[in-house]
Amino acid sequence: MKKYLTLLVIGCIAITTNAQEVGLQLYSLRNQFKDDVPGTLKLINSWGISKIEGGGTYGMPMEDFQKLLKDNDLQVVSIGADFTDLENNVEKVIQNAKDFGAKYVMCAWVPHDGNNWGLEETKHATDVFNSAGKRLKEEGLTLAYHAHGYEFRPYDEGTFFDYMAKNATDFTFELDVYWAKHGGADPVALMKKYPGKMTLLHLKDMEHGVKGNNTGHEDVETNVVLGTGQVDIAGVVAEAKKLGLEYMFIEDESSRVVEQVPESLEYLKSLK
Repeated sequence: MKKYLTLLVIGCIAITTNAQEVGLQLYSLRNQFKDDVPGTLKLINSWGISKIEGGGTYGMPMEDFQKLLKDNDLQVVSIGADFTDLENNVEKVIQNAKDFGAKYVMCAWVPHDGNNWGLEETKHATDVFNSAGKRLKEEGLTLAYHAHGYEFRPYDEGTFFDYMAKNATDFTFELDVYWAKHGGADPVALMKKYPGKMTLLHLKDMEHGVKGNNTGHEDVETNVVLGTGQVDIAGVVAEAKKLGLEYMFIEDESSRVVEQVPESLEYLKSLK
């Protein structure tokens, strides 16, 4: 892990793009966490990032993990939650959010049979998110669904995502701009269409040449430095400023994450 710390250091203050703070989705460093939890958190701090999206402790006692977060000036502002827990054990989700002191709860995947996703699955997911979101609201928490691509299949005069957005009474969305693009949608257009429904962003760029599909799956190595792929990251960030979104999390699932995140941060800092 020490060799990683010789990479570009962005500084010890929070990286911001206008009013939005840029954080990191910890899944980006899942492989690094397997080998060195303290060193990986120190690496994040060296990038100048202070807000993170996580939800686990990587096998450590909560108290010990929290101390490492504090030592590295890191704050968990959003946690991930399994769909099954939101449906069957929402109190577990609430407790985990409170343990971390998080404000947001995000769900990144709805279990479904293979590549089968239709109106039945869409309605069920929407009902679960509204029910869980209502309970989370009572505890001062905001539920955000992270669409993964299969929701952008055609339905009625729009898509299944449109159905979810129009019927989302007690939950919001964390727009992953890579998966929206991969599923055939225009991320900026979605932000403009549903301004009150977007609360968080995953900033992730897609390698040129990737055609996308409706499966919600793709080679992680197609994640490239922000601003070098086919997603309109500049447009997304500009629209996020207009909407006043509080956090934008970089998520880079590629094996080059340690090299790419500092470059992505530099790109975001260049945006006016």
